[in-house]
Amino acid sequence: MLVLILIGLLGGLITAVSPCILPVLPVVFLAGGPAADTGPRPGEGKAEEPAQGATGATSTLVADPEAAPRRTRNRRPYAVVAGLVLSFSFFTLLGVTLLSALGLPQDILRYVGLGLLVLIGFGLIFPPIERLLEKPFARLPQRQVNKGGSAFVLGLGLGLLYVPCAGPVLAAITVAGARGRISGEIVELTVSFAVGTAIPLLAFALAGRRVAERVAAFRTRARAFRMVAGVLMVALAFALAFNVTDAVQRALPDYTSAAQKKVEDSDTARQQLSGLYDNSNKELSRCEDGIGQLRSCGKAPAIDGIAKWLNTPGGAPIDLAAQRGKVVLIDFWTYSCINCQRSLPHIEAWNAAYKAYGLEVIGVHSPEFPFEKDPGNVASQARKLGVTYPVALDNKLTTWDNYRNRFWPAKYLIDADGTVRYFKFGEGQYDQTENLIRTLLKQADPKVQLPPKTGQKADVLTADRTPETYLSNLRIQGYVGTALVDDRPATYRFPATIPLNSLSLDGTWTAGYDHFTAGENARLAFTYRARNVNLVLGGDGPVTVLVNGKVTKTVQVHGAPSLYALVNDDKPARANLELRVAPGVEGYAFTFG
Repeated sequence: MLVLILIGLLGGLITAVSPCILPVLPVVFLAGGPAADTGPRPGEGKAEEPAQGATGATSTLVADPEAAPRRTRNRRPYAVVAGLVLSFSFFTLLGVTLLSALGLPQDILRYVGLGLLVLIGFGLIFPPIERLLEKPFARLPQRQVNKGGSAFVLGLGLGLLYVPCAGPVLAAITVAGARGRISGEIVELTVSFAVGTAIPLLAFALAGRRVAERVAAFRTRARAFRMVAGVLMVALAFALAFNVTDAVQRALPDYTSAAQKKVEDSDTARQQLSGLYDNSNKELSRCEDGIGQLRSCGKAPAIDGIAKWLNTPGGAPIDLAAQRGKVVLIDFWTYSCINCQRSLPHIEAWNAAYKAYGLEVIGVHSPEFPFEKDPGNVASQARKLGVTYPVALDNKLTTWDNYRNRFWPAKYLIDADGTVRYFKFGEGQYDQTENLIRTLLKQADPKVQLPPKTGQKADVLTADRTPETYLSNLRIQGYVGTALVDDRPATYRFPATIPLNSLSLDGTWTAGYDHFTAGENARLAFTYRARNVNLVLGGDGPVTVLVNGKVTKTVQVHGAPSLYALVNDDKPARANLELRVAPGVEGYAFTFG
């Protein structure tokens, strides 16, 4: 039990700092308000009590400049975060059951949250609306209102709009809620996940309270700041309603993926989370995520329990067993998942390039939240995101369970005989996945003449350019030499030869999940084909660059990670790169042009 609680707690902490929660952060930040309410000073006449808006948190972002301060403890940050976590957890577990029992649309909760945000924003802009919103709290003792009762309601509304990136922990909770499998272990996991989520959000809300308390402009321009806060809330509501925030989130790197995979997809976590369900299709556990070679992972489970099919003739279902002779790529996704959105262009490109050569792409839309079950919502978002291949609406998560899946997105490659040969959880490794697709297509039809790889031209300039390569235990490709040791200094030696598109280490290095850190006598060798070579480096110290054994330049690395140009040639060529790296310098990712 303690292990499961710890996994949930750490999973919540990682989720609460991921790019996917950015849309709610402005409101959480503004929710704190100043750390004191206002009232009469001792010895002065009774001042009119300042209005406590229905937002609680946001209607008193600034103190009334005409009122003398009377210090009382402001609990609004705690109330907002508590409301958010409570409503998110409650409706994640029980939302589907309640909506089905009441016969309500699956996306009504999201619209309620958006409506609350708009109403609260208008209350900040227009005092009559604010007074109307205050009436439900008028019967409560003033002491309780000051403790954040109305802020708690704001948090409840935000919880309905909170759509974090889901890893295995949140996936387990979501599946349990959707299927009605709510056990004591699931409740423990949910509560611990909620507590982990609350900690960073509370820190952010307290920071907002501190800023409002310290900045004099909040006290002298109270009305103006209230109106600005109201406009921001209304704008945020419309941005969320029309998915405007998705573009910003897609542009940001998934900087928590390594930590999430290390914590939530560790052997211990996998055993704990898998134990919440049955042991069907155990053969899929024989294969590891993202391994760069084809393996036999068991017979492909059926695509079952589908509510509706999109992008098929007349909405006809696709029978997986009838696809024998074809290579099938199954992609588990959900439209509000930013990680999924970032992977969709790659999948669509593969569908366009290889469909005529025997590839069948099937998107299995397994919803994370109730509003993602609405077929109209899915169809609209699929069109917006450019998805043209068949999509199965797995609203009951039956197919998700069949594949023992635990990630959004997740890709499964099935060969022409119906055997799962490879799967990849999360983003990344697109070049590797495409290479394996091409291998399976050639195995299915040895005579097939495949087109150039997607995103590449057929000429010699780019056809075999070295791909982007990460210095990361999680994502590294093409590494040769001494086996990598995780997260501690180790001594490495170059092999006798380093093949094209491969790299190796020599000297002392610490190989981590985000970057490699140089130690004494650290060297890195890379055999590449490209015109330009760039590397993201951080720390302080020189890096000497050698191309084909000759010193070409020395770059001085200083400060936060930044992109450094190592090679700039006039035309592409195959070459041997060697870097002699000062101790403490960190390497993150190579890119080639």
